[in-house]
Amino acid sequence: MPPTKFLSSRWPWRSFVYLSTGGVLGLATIAVLVAVIVLGALFSVVLVGLASIVAVALSGIPVARIERWRLGLVDENGVTDPHRTPDKPGVRPWVYFRLKEGVTWRELGYTMLMISILCWVDMIVIAGVTTVVTSLMFGPAYIDQVPLWLTSLLSMAGLVLAVASAYPLAGWAGVRAAMARAILAPRMDDNDPRLVELTQSRARLVDAFEIERRRIERDLHDGAQQRLLALSMELGIARMELPDESPAAESVERAHRLTKEALTDLRELIRGVHPKILTDRGLDAALREVADRATVPVDLDLAIPHRLPQSVEVAAYFAVVEALTNVTKHSGARRARVAASVRFDRLSVQIRDDGQGGADPARGTGLTGLADRVAALEGKVSFASPIGGPTVVHVEIPCRS
Repeated sequence: MPPTKFLSSRWPWRSFVYLSTGGVLGLATIAVLVAVIVLGALFSVVLVGLASIVAVALSGIPVARIERWRLGLVDENGVTDPHRTPDKPGVRPWVYFRLKEGVTWRELGYTMLMISILCWVDMIVIAGVTTVVTSLMFGPAYIDQVPLWLTSLLSMAGLVLAVASAYPLAGWAGVRAAMARAILAPRMDDNDPRLVELTQSRARLVDAFEIERRRIERDLHDGAQQRLLALSMELGIARMELPDESPAAESVERAHRLTKEALTDLRELIRGVHPKILTDRGLDAALREVADRATVPVDLDLAIPHRLPQSVEVAAYFAVVEALTNVTKHSGARRARVAASVRFDRLSVQIRDDGQGGADPARGTGLTGLADRVAALEGKVSFASPIGGPTVVHVEIPCRS
């Protein structure tokens, strides 16, 4: 964002409010926790003491709820609440259920981090900036026996500092929000065990499907393709042994030509089932082969430093194949570009063309099946195709080994 646009936007003010309320939230949490601990110590001989310990353990829940709401000030995406609904109604089942959730203990850890470090840093940043800025800006009101030009200069310096301080304020607010998101955002192990099992079973089905595709590819390659190749050679030899004026020569020639066409079709079928180059040489080489075969010129920007898990390579490969097929059939593009890179254990693939745009996944362009395949690997597919172009397909897949 350009500096002038940033300063005139709402983000500096949002950052200021976010950090200011962070200090208030931290102090309020400290006060409540101290009161609960003191109350528990005074009544430790009765059940109130045990209840205070449980209250401290669960204190992260309301704090995290407030923090997720505050994140909306500096993070437009927000963070959803990962807590699940208890199986049974009532206070006691609710307490037992929450104590067994991993997110409850993450929230408690965040609360301890906030009251011990984060809220104090928030207050130091806010207090330091506001104190220095107001001291300089309102210097003429309380500084005596100093030339007017000097106090005016100090006021101008305070105004400049007020504008410049928007950047460190927003920077710390961004870091603060990133830490909160990293701790409080939903994780895979926060989900319902049945949902986790469903996701894992989908991934296992995809793996089993790919294993079967590889078996079919191997059987076709080593079986039917080799027989067709041998038949083509035999027909070629038979054609050379027949004189040109022989009645059988034309039939053998036609059979030879049809056999070669069938062999070409079978090779394309094998490549569509599971490309051998993908298994042998990896995604980088396979995508280069796809680009070479494409009827539209394709520019490549590949940064894949090592082999990826097989399921990831297969999903990414067929994503590119499907997207380039759509480019050829529907877009009217003159050129396409495929970029792929691995960063932070995520494979990112983008396919872009300069066509007419207006593509709709609902019309059966194969993108729905592509999205399902990627979703089974916990990845995501984004698609943009405005009228007039360009069409962009972006795929992201986790690729931890």
